[in-house]
Amino acid sequence: MTELTKEQQTEFEAAAFRRLVRHLRERADVQNIDLMNLAGFCRNCLSNWYRDAASEAGVDLSRDASREIVYGMPYEDWKNLHQAEATDAQKAAFDINKPADG
Repeated sequence: MTELTKEQQTEFEAAAFRRLVRHLRERADVQNIDLMNLAGFCRNCLSNWYRDAASEAGVDLSRDASREIVYGMPYEDWKNLHQAEATDAQKAAFDINKPADG
């Protein structure tokens, strides 16, 4: 395996994060509940992890600000534009699959 410097690792992780965020923005048709049910995380989780990282670095970042970083717009705007009401099947799957810390 190729040994990476700490700087390379950070650079590549940041690039992968940016690509994931771009992909999630482009795939607004994929609902958060579907992401949760299939992958165990959603856009909100990602924004929470971003906020946690900021907090660990001593940066006070609001939930709204971290969500806007992930969604590319205020969360309420994204919800109004893209979020559909969860179906009973989606809700049932979420109850079965939701993370223990969720």
